[in-house]
Amino acid sequence: MPERLDRRQFLTVVLPTAAAATVLASGSAAAALPNADMEKIVLAAQCDPVKDGTGLTPGAGPSVRLVEQALADRGLLAAQYVDGHFGTATRAAYARWQESLGYSGLAANGLPGRASLTVLGEGRYTLVRPLSPGARTTYQGFPFNQRTVSMLKEAAARSGVSLVVEQGSYSPGNDPTSAGTHDGGGAVDLDAEALSGAQRTAVVRALREVGFAAWLRSPSQGNWPWHIHAIAVNDTDLSTPAQNQVGKYYLGRNGLANNGPDDGPQVSKVTWEQYLRAK
Repeated sequence: MPERLDRRQFLTVVLPTAAAATVLASGSAAAALPNADMEKIVLAAQCDPVKDGTGLTPGAGPSVRLVEQALADRGLLAAQYVDGHFGTATRAAYARWQESLGYSGLAANGLPGRASLTVLGEGRYTLVRPLSPGARTTYQGFPFNQRTVSMLKEAAARSGVSLVVEQGSYSPGNDPTSAGTHDGGGAVDLDAEALSGAQRTAVVRALREVGFAAWLRSPSQGNWPWHIHAIAVNDTDLSTPAQNQVGKYYLGRNGLANNGPDDGPQVSKVTWEQYLRAK
């Protein structure tokens, strides 16, 4: 379930923030709060844990460091990990922070959501470029969130191919071959059996162009038919295995257990929000 601010959090966090904004407008020194870019933070939380070493996700370091310092000041993260790298230690600390707010399940998996980032940043930073997966819905009879459905419709328009869903999101335990990637939001499998080679490539390319980590899967790779597997980058409802697949995609890998090279069409990697801004 996406993180949401309850009434208590609204009264103790949002209203003071709004009041601070009024003071800010009158010229108070409170205007010095730094910006924390949620798009960069969430992308780092998907990419950094699967990297070797502590190389930063480009441009994300300052925003990630603000989050890490706030976690450290609450005793949830050791000071040595306040390094701008949203690695496994930071992800575990963030999950503890979410749990302390009363979240559980998908809402406490260490992937930052808007509500928990807002509470964490009170008096510390201003959250910019906030993300939301949108409301739960269905598409072709399968569960999704609205953000993923919008992305799928745009990819269909770009590719000129009718997309047929064979597995949606929020399906814990539904398919053991998926290794948990469909347990949360942002995940989809599309039927590719009847598509030509050119159509398969066109669909994967279009999915990538609108912000999916997407690959064509063949029967030679596993116990499955021809299909296209895709994960919506920066969906804040992603399961942990899906988060890791996004990280592998950004590292140029195929998202499978063998960690092979990415064999799909090469495009500039973007999020849905980046795609929309560039349109």
